[in-house]
Formats: sequence, C-alpha cells, structure tokens
Amino acid sequence: MSIKIDRINHMLVKEISYILNQEIKDKDIKFVTVTAVRTTTDLSYAKVYITVLNEKYKVETLKALDHAKGYIKKLLADRVEIRHIPELEFIYDESIEYGNRIEQKIKEIHD
Repeated sequence: MSIKIDRINHMLVKEISYILNQEIKDKDIKFVTVTAVRTTTDLSYAKVYITVLNEKYKVETLKALDHAKGYIKKLLADRVEIRHIPELEFIYDESIEYGNRIEQKIKEIHD
C-alpha cells in the first residue's frame, strides 16, 4: 500500500473516532472504537472496522452506523482535505475476539 493511502487511512481513523465520540448523538452509537480503516487505492470505498464495548449491541450499533454514514461522510468532508470522501462501510472487527481466543488457548496449554 502506498504512503498516501496509509496516511489517509490514519487520518480517517482519527476523524471518524472523534465524530463518533463527540458529534453523534445517537444512543445506539456509544462506546464504539474504530480499530482500522482500509481504503481502496482509488479512494472510492473505505471499510471502517469497529468494536463495541458490549458485544451484545454490535448488531444494533452496525445498523445505527449504517443509518448515520451519510452524516458522518458530510462531517468528514468538512474535516479531511481530500477531493472525494470515500463511501463508508462499517464492519465489526473480530480480530480482537480471535486474539483473545488464541490467548485463552495458550493459557490452557500452559496450565
């Protein structure tokens, strides 16, 4: 991946995190952490990987994020200086759960 795409991904993580924590008033979008953003090379699409504090609410949170993505994109257009803001797709990041399962298995093996 190019340095430009990496820089844009990092900037999008920072700005989307700020928007979700400070600007969005939806009660279903609370305690959301943006773990990563993967943007296509032509900057037309961005996959936004998120986790939630309480895993029971991940479906509701993803629905609320999908509903608010137009507003989030509008706020990003004001903050991020790129010509075209990519279409956002919110995806639940299961890598943390996977890491926890691996860690638990290793702990079981040692015990």
